[in-house]
Amino acid sequence: MTTTLVDRIWDGWTSPVDEVVEAAEQLLKRRTGAAVTLVDAVDLGGSGSSVVLRVRVAENPFSLPRTLVLKQVREESLNGNEGFRREVVSYQFATSLTAANRPGPELIAHDLDARLLVLSDLGDAPAMGELLARKDEKDVTHSLMALTQALGQMHSNTYGREDDFGALLHRASGSGGADPLFGQVDQALAELPQLLLDRLGVTVLPEIVMTVAAAGRVFGEGGFRAFSTADLCPDNILVNEEGVQFLDYEWGGFRDATLDISYALASFPGCRCALDLSQLQVEAMVESWRAEVVGVFPQLRDDSLLYSRLLEELLVWLWLSTWLHLDKEQPGSHALSVNSREALRRRWRVLANFADSLDAERLEEHALEVLAALQE
Repeated sequence: MTTTLVDRIWDGWTSPVDEVVEAAEQLLKRRTGAAVTLVDAVDLGGSGSSVVLRVRVAENPFSLPRTLVLKQVREESLNGNEGFRREVVSYQFATSLTAANRPGPELIAHDLDARLLVLSDLGDAPAMGELLARKDEKDVTHSLMALTQALGQMHSNTYGREDDFGALLHRASGSGGADPLFGQVDQALAELPQLLLDRLGVTVLPEIVMTVAAAGRVFGEGGFRAFSTADLCPDNILVNEEGVQFLDYEWGGFRDATLDISYALASFPGCRCALDLSQLQVEAMVESWRAEVVGVFPQLRDDSLLYSRLLEELLVWLWLSTWLHLDKEQPGSHALSVNSREALRRRWRVLANFADSLDAERLEEHALEVLAALQE
C-alpha cells in the first residue's frame, strides 16, 4: 500500500521527500521556463537504491501531465552513476519511439548530476508479479503470454536502431559504455564450477563447461539484436489499460533478443522471484514471443535453431542465478519471492524439463544433479 512520506532513510543516508520534490520542481522550471509546483508525494516503493514517488502537478503552466513519477537513484546503487546514465539513455531512446511502440513510461525530464528522473505516470496498475501469483493456471498462462508477446513487440520495434542508442550513450558518457551485464556473466561462468563443488559437492564435467562458455558468447556477440531492459523482475513490469509496461532501465541496452525470452523462461534469474512453469507454459511463452519477432528475425522460424539456442541460454542464466543467490537465503519482498534455494530448485527443474523435451541428455543430467544437491 502506498503512503504519503515525510522522509526515507537507508543505512544512515537520509533523503527527505521534500528535497526530491524540490529538485524535481527546479528541474521542470529549467525545462519549461516557468515555476512548477508538485504536491502530495506518495511512495511507490522504490528499491533500496532509489526513491520513487508519485506527485500531483498543482501548478501546470505548460500542460504537463496531471501526475508524474519521480525517481532518484543513490550513488551507491549496483551500477552507480554508470547505471543511471544508462537508464537515462534507455528512457531517451524509448521515448523517441512512437507512443504505440514505447515499451514503458515517457521521459519528461532528467538531471544526471542529481540522478533524478521525471517520468509519465502509468497509474495504479498491478505489477506482473501480482498477476503471476494468482491460483488459476489459465490466468497465469495468459499473463505469461502477454509478457512475452510484449517482449517480442519491443524487440521487433527496436530492431535496426542500435546506432541510435549508441549515439545517445556516447553523448551521455563520452564513450560507448561497456555493458555491465557481460562482465557479471563472465565472472559467474568462471567461478561457478568451483562454487558448485565447494557448496553442493557437484563436479561439472568439462563438456558442460565448454557448452556454457560457447553459449556465454551470445551475451556479447548475439546476432538477433534489439533493445532490452534486461531487468525483468515481475515487480518491474506493470500491466495497465495500454498493456504490459516495462520499468527500471539501469541495465538497458542492445543485446541478442533471445536472451530476454530465455530470461523469462528461467523464471527471472536476477531476482528471487520464482514460478513453477509447466512445459506447456514454456512452449506458449516461446511461441507468443516468436510470433512477434519472425518478421525481423526470419531465421527463428527454425525450431531446431531457436530451441537449442534457448536451452543453452537457460543454462547460462541458471549458472548466473546460482552464482548470485546460492548463499542468500532470505527471500525478497515481492509477490513471487521465495528463499534462494527454493528459487534455484524451481529454475533448475525448468532447465531439466526443457533439456528432456529436446533430448539433450548431458544438460538434463547436469541439471538433475544440481537439483538433487539443492534438494538435500
